[in-house]
Amino acid sequence: MKNILRIVGAVILVTAFTSCRSTKKLQTAVNKKDTVITIKNIPAPDSLKAGNDLVGTLIRNRINFKTFSAKIKVEYEDTKGKQPDVNAFVRMQKDSIIWISINATFLSIEAFRILITKDHVTILNKLQKQVEEHPFSFIESIAKIPLDFKTLQDLIVGNPVFLGDKVVAYKVTENHILLSTIGKYFKNLLTLSTTDNLIERSKLDDLDVTLNRTGDLTYGDYENKSGVFFSTYREITVAEKTKVDIKLNFKQYDFNTELSYPFSVPKNYKTK
Repeated sequence: MKNILRIVGAVILVTAFTSCRSTKKLQTAVNKKDTVITIKNIPAPDSLKAGNDLVGTLIRNRINFKTFSAKIKVEYEDTKGKQPDVNAFVRMQKDSIIWISINATFLSIEAFRILITKDHVTILNKLQKQVEEHPFSFIESIAKIPLDFKTLQDLIVGNPVFLGDKVVAYKVTENHILLSTIGKYFKNLLTLSTTDNLIERSKLDDLDVTLNRTGDLTYGDYENKSGVFFSTYREITVAEKTKVDIKLNFKQYDFNTELSYPFSVPKNYKTK
């Protein structure tokens, strides 16, 4: 049960990178202190302006939507090893509802159904015929990073998250743009493509060194449907006291279609 709930956190943590990296390589990337993110000098005025302009571009290019739906294959690995894969069916109404159905691939049945609002999380455990009620902070405790409903939405659709309001570094290479910002919780080192400003990697380091939280999010296999660039393959590594590796493969996805969010608690379910 606990592992499935962590996988739920993985699903709603959404996040993969331009090349398929191994878990070992990802963890190396997490532990490595990027020289670009360890800034000692204030950027030159021209670089600072270019960095702030890029932040503005990223904000303007955010995916805007009314509804979103997807089928996602989720692979999950923690200190206990690789867990069984699951398929997650996600439906979302912007700023209102996130609906998730978790199907255990090894059982070929729906195992969990989750309904998330700005304040509340309800989980139907169909395997044990139980229902759980939690505040939204329950998701935050699973994900191990600061989350609100809006950030959760952005993670799912692939919008930039934890984009700080202070630019501390900006650099253009032959194939990439490197942008480092500082926000409320994290230093965020972004790697973007030079052609479309698409995010390829976001490396997060906690400002609070006592927490020692790190996150490595990579985005790849972009598709463009109706003018929207969407990352269909993602990998996430989150580390605090333990490390979690997640792979998300979006098999199907749609924006702005009519959706329903069926959710009812059977009378014979017990409250946990």
